[in-house]
Amino acid sequence: MRSELFGVTSRITALARAGRISCARKLFDQMPHRDSVSWNAMISGYAQLGLHQEALFLFRSMRFSGARPDHFTLTATLAACAGSNDLVYGTKVHAPIILLGFVSYLPVNNSLVDMYGKCLCPNSASKVFEGMSIRNEITWCSLLFAHVNCGNFGVANNLFVLLPKWVQIAWNIMIAGCGRWGDVESCFCLFKDMQVSGCQPDQWTLSSLMNTCSESPKHFHGRMVHAYIIKSGWGTAVESKNSILSFYSKLCCLEDVMKLLNSFGTLTLVSLNVIIDTHMKIGDTDKAFLAFQRAPEKNIVSWTSMITGYARNGHGEQALCFFVDMIKNCHKPDDLAFGAVLHACSILATLAHGEMIHGCIICSGFLANAYVGNGLVNMYAKCGHIEASSRAFYDIANKDIVSWNAMLFGFGLHGRAKEALQLFEQMVASGTKPDKVTFIGMLMTCSHSGLLEKGGKLFELMDLEYGVPHETEHVACMIDLLGRGGYLAEARELTEETRGTMTMWDALLGACSAHVDVEIGTYSGEGLKIMDPRNEMSYVVLSNLYCASGNWKEAETVRRVMNSQGVRKTPGCSWIEVRNVVTTFVAGNNSHPLMEDLREMLRFLDFEARSSRMFISD
Repeated sequence: MRSELFGVTSRITALARAGRISCARKLFDQMPHRDSVSWNAMISGYAQLGLHQEALFLFRSMRFSGARPDHFTLTATLAACAGSNDLVYGTKVHAPIILLGFVSYLPVNNSLVDMYGKCLCPNSASKVFEGMSIRNEITWCSLLFAHVNCGNFGVANNLFVLLPKWVQIAWNIMIAGCGRWGDVESCFCLFKDMQVSGCQPDQWTLSSLMNTCSESPKHFHGRMVHAYIIKSGWGTAVESKNSILSFYSKLCCLEDVMKLLNSFGTLTLVSLNVIIDTHMKIGDTDKAFLAFQRAPEKNIVSWTSMITGYARNGHGEQALCFFVDMIKNCHKPDDLAFGAVLHACSILATLAHGEMIHGCIICSGFLANAYVGNGLVNMYAKCGHIEASSRAFYDIANKDIVSWNAMLFGFGLHGRAKEALQLFEQMVASGTKPDKVTFIGMLMTCSHSGLLEKGGKLFELMDLEYGVPHETEHVACMIDLLGRGGYLAEARELTEETRGTMTMWDALLGACSAHVDVEIGTYSGEGLKIMDPRNEMSYVVLSNLYCASGNWKEAETVRRVMNSQGVRKTPGCSWIEVRNVVTTFVAGNNSHPLMEDLREMLRFLDFEARSSRMFISD
């Protein structure tokens, strides 16, 4: 009996390690009797393959069956909680650890610290750490990661100094953490200190450093690290190669990416995912799709790369189809996948699809997630449902700067200047520091709502009170604000003072067109044509300005110059969603099958509108 149980459990473990988890589960379900080792084999198998929810469900079944979990069960279950970022379930697992007397077990305590750290709860991780009588390198590094993961670098630096021994993994945690939070300079300082201390970097150190360089505007940093990787002999390591590939992919250097791929030999799934991402970034969706098809196995990253890429390139419908196919292929969406498909819904402005995705988000437990919540706020705002956008904003548990900015832009888009100003005050009161994007949104809102005085005050205070310097976008918004208010001379003066960019001259020309100011309009239009002779809008707006002022010869001259430059006006486009189907109309295209019916309806509406005006005047 005992030997048979051992044999079946061994087979379950082997099948799980080979990735044949369905066969392992079938064998597990057929067992007439199970001991804790059998349960552990199955739970660990799920956790190691990233099937965290299945592992947690099985742990719950184990508890109901009356089987007593041991320290192996608890460490595997805590790993599943950490992997799924399920803090609520993790705290529930913490309770039986205390009740069953496992608080003195070092591996269990280490798993607790790790779980709290990955679930962004560093204070709970510290409490567990302080209650431990025995600690090892894993304990210290898990706590270090907990604080680095939340951006608590003050605590993390103090903890790093107190480490009994500066082991390699501790250096890697600090370097990767600084890189994740965009502190490139600290990454390189740590890298230098690491070498001075006598600790040699490994492939994880160098891949973290390379990934940091991917986010740096100074591309030479990445090329320097690439050279160091080759010289140090880590150029053949899979992690190093993938990080180098990712770096050149983000620079959209397809030639360099292909050179690297030719040196890889057999491509891993990570490499194929980078290829997909590279093709998507340069807009070649067909080659990205071919790379996706080449992958023998597809993980959540593969699917998310396709959804993100299609959405980024304006193919919202394909992005939605891929999201549906991903679920059909039994891949559970994560926060990045939901964010990508919400972006696709925003592009299409299809409210019904967005609401269905919202339902999936609620069922999957991502409603309070900041990244997903930000996507919901943006999607509802762009689909015209500002009330739902506001509800999604307040559903976010821990709002970040992107959350506040998304809601501010949403209010601005819908002309809700009063609500935007109130939200800005709430944001400042909450301790969240406004950034340059915040002020772009606020200035645009003030401009579109005619709040000249309030906008001017914000423009003045953003540097003096909040330490946010005036950039091109802010000045362009201020020019637009002055122009819309009729202060064209002041708008022109500000444009000249700041050595106007395309955006600034464009804003000034738009204001001149609205107020039919031919003199300043001609001046700004000529400035735009010098800066970018291929910019269609400068010709179109200037021509319309001349027409509005009765200067027909000048308007014809502008059109002639436009044709001689080979510049063509992009046709106007509008769309409407009826019964979950989006129909697009393009100016000059009369191919719609119901075009005559539509024209008849427009004539009827025009007649009704004219009749109403006549009735009111009478």
